[in-house]
Amino acid sequence: MSDATADLRFPIGHPVLPTGPLEAGARTAHIAHIALLPDQLRAAVTGLNTNQLATPYRPDGWTVRQVIHHLPDSHLNAYTRFKLALTEDNPTISPYDEAAWAELPDIAATPPAVSLALLEALHIRWTLLLRNLSAEQWQRTFYHPGSQKQFTLDQVLVLYAWHGRHHLAHITQLRQRLGW
Repeated sequence: MSDATADLRFPIGHPVLPTGPLEAGARTAHIAHIALLPDQLRAAVTGLNTNQLATPYRPDGWTVRQVIHHLPDSHLNAYTRFKLALTEDNPTISPYDEAAWAELPDIAATPPAVSLALLEALHIRWTLLLRNLSAEQWQRTFYHPGSQKQFTLDQVLVLYAWHGRHHLAHITQLRQRLGW
């Protein structure tokens, strides 16, 4: 992979997960990123036409439409994983093939506005949950069999705050590059 392709694939770099508990202020900042994502994504895709929605953000990358639909798919899984970790002792979560999900027929058939609304409603619920967790709850864990790692909810918070900004940058940087 060339440096240019790597930059297009990871426009804000790779996530850096904490090795210990987050400070309260850091948690608040990451929760704010999650809370703001639906409005930021809506603003980033406003005014795009059908051809622009069908444009991949990089060579061999997903289209803008696929990214729009991927975010609520992924974040719904994350929200569920939070709830599992909060209600079960170190549950093993179910991984999913996000690339295969991006190719399912609902991606082409669903208007982007539907996924934007789903992301908005989901993030309202998710941030309400996140803002009400105790310090102890943030250290609860789940096991991810795909990566063969255990994750704390602090780590998952950082990962998904990054994830939203990561895909938002795919769209905003594409718009800048193509002058949309």
